[in-house]
Amino acid sequence: MSAGTLNWWQIVALIGAAQGVIVAMALATKRPRRTPNLLLAGAVLAFACHLATIIYYSANLVPRLPHLFGVTQPVPFLFGPLFYLYAVTASDQGRRLRRSDLWHALPFVAFLAWGLPVYLLPASQKIALFHAVLDGRLPIQAIAAGPLMLVSGVIYTAVTMLALQRHQRVVAENYSTLDRVNLNWLRGLALAYAMIWVSAVALGLAEPAGLSLPFSTDFLIAVGITLVIVGIGYWGLRQPEIFRFATAEHAIPVGVVAPATDAAPAPPRYERSGLAPREADELKGRLVALMERERPYRQPELTLGELAERLGTTPHRLSEVLNAQLTLSFYDFINGYRVREVQQRLVGPDGARYTYLALALEAGFASKSTFNAAFKKLTGLTPSEYRRAEGA
Repeated sequence: MSAGTLNWWQIVALIGAAQGVIVAMALATKRPRRTPNLLLAGAVLAFACHLATIIYYSANLVPRLPHLFGVTQPVPFLFGPLFYLYAVTASDQGRRLRRSDLWHALPFVAFLAWGLPVYLLPASQKIALFHAVLDGRLPIQAIAAGPLMLVSGVIYTAVTMLALQRHQRVVAENYSTLDRVNLNWLRGLALAYAMIWVSAVALGLAEPAGLSLPFSTDFLIAVGITLVIVGIGYWGLRQPEIFRFATAEHAIPVGVVAPATDAAPAPPRYERSGLAPREADELKGRLVALMERERPYRQPELTLGELAERLGTTPHRLSEVLNAQLTLSFYDFINGYRVREVQQRLVGPDGARYTYLALALEAGFASKSTFNAAFKKLTGLTPSEYRRAEGA
C-alpha cells in the first residue's frame, strides 16, 4: 500500500477515532461535570489515539510524519486504569480521586520514559527503525510491550468486574429498580475490551505459525475498539448519576450495620447488630403492615432511604431487618411484593382486561425485562405459564 492510501477498514478506524474525540468532548462537558465523566472521556480519548496510531503505521505514514514514530505506543496502558477508575468513582458516591491513584499511571509513564531515546532520534533514523520493524527486527521495548499490555488488560478487567460486582450488591440494598443505576453496559464493554486483546494475541501467535488468516491483527483491534467507542458513546452518555435518587446518608454500603445508640447494658443482640431482637421484630411488623396498607412498592423508584423515612427509622436499621430477619435484599423484598400483586391480578378479572405489562407497570415495575426476570425468579414460571397453570 502506498503511503497515505487508506483501505476500507482504515477509513472505518479513522471514523471511529473522530467519533471518539467527539464522544470524549461530550462526556467532558456533560453537566453536571463529574469525575466519572472526565475519566470515561479520558478512556475514549485514549482509544481514539490508539486508532489513529494503527492508521499511522498500517497506512505507512511514518515516512511522511516520522516524528510521531513511537510516541503513542504506551497509550494502551491507560485503557485499563481509566476504565477501572471510572467504574469505582461512578459506583461509589463517596469515592474521589486520590494521590494513590497516580500509581495506576506508572506503566504508562515507565514505557513513555523507556521510549524517550527513540523520540529524540532524528527523522532519518526513525524511518530506518520503522523499516527495521517491518523486517521483523523489533526493539526490546516493542517485544515487551505486547505481553505487558495483555497482562495489564486482564488484571484491570478483573478488578473492574469485581468493583462492578460490589456495586451491584450495593444498589440491590438501596434501590427497588436497577435499570437506571446499574453499570451492566460497562461490564459488557470491559469483557469486549479484554476479548479484543486476547484475540489479538491469538492472531499474533497464529501468523508466525503459518496459519492463513482472513484479516490482520490491526484490523481486529481497529474494528473492535471502534465498536467499543460506539458503545461508550451510546451508553456512557445516557448513564444517569447513579446516586441522585438517594442522599449520601441514605445509601447503605454492603455489610454496614447501624451502631448501638445507648451506652447502658443492652439485651442480647444479633452478631454485629445495632438492634435488639425485640426491636427488630417490632420494626419488621411495622414494615409488613406498611407494605400491605400503603403499598409503597408501587412507586417505581422507591429507595431504601425513602421507605425508612416512612417507617420513622434509619436506612441502616431497615437494611438490618431485611438482611437478618427476612434474608432478602431491598431489591428482592420490594419486587417480591410487586410480583405477588401481579400474580393475584392475573388470576382475577384484571387478568383478562389488562396486558401483563400494564399490570406490571401498575405494580411498580419500570420495564418489561425487569418484570419478566423478577417474575421468573420468584415463581419459576413466565407470566403466561403461571396464568395457564392457575387455570385462568
